[in-house]
Amino acid sequence: MTSAWQIQQVAKKVRQGAVIAYPTEAVWGLGCDPFNATAVTRLLALKERPMHKGLILVAADIEQLAWLLEGLSDSALAQLKQSWPGPNTWLVPHHNRVPEWISGEHDTVAVRVSAHPLVVQLCAATGPLVSTSANPSGLLPAKSRLRIEQYFHGQLDAVLSGELGQHSKPSTIRDLRSGKVLRSA
Repeated sequence: MTSAWQIQQVAKKVRQGAVIAYPTEAVWGLGCDPFNATAVTRLLALKERPMHKGLILVAADIEQLAWLLEGLSDSALAQLKQSWPGPNTWLVPHHNRVPEWISGEHDTVAVRVSAHPLVVQLCAATGPLVSTSANPSGLLPAKSRLRIEQYFHGQLDAVLSGELGQHSKPSTIRDLRSGKVLRSA
């Protein structure tokens, strides 16, 4: 069982620029402070992911994303609220409210409100986090702590202990403007 103290210790490291691994609904995730360019650059290097692809932001609740969702229509907001918390990632227009290292080459940013209790507690302590699967690009996402160690060989600053959620696949990704499903869970 992960304690509140452990969550606070990992949150403190995130605020200091750490790159961490943590359990999500389906797979282990890599995360960091999305506004810390050094941390994001390091995460992308560990993952061997090009910046132009963009990254997902995960939050504890929709209020943590309010600054990003400002200006959306009532129907768009209702659609987000209906799907959250849970394994639903939405591409929303970012209106230059996020750094390029988060949005990549896109005019949208991927956002999700997690239903995983540890992710919720961690984001409550840090604010929104980068959330990307814990694996080097091209390899299967980590489903165990052992796999994280095999992939990253002690290069992470912290691993938040805990169990994965009950989902078998990472979140569904949809474009809020078009409704198009880009990845199905």
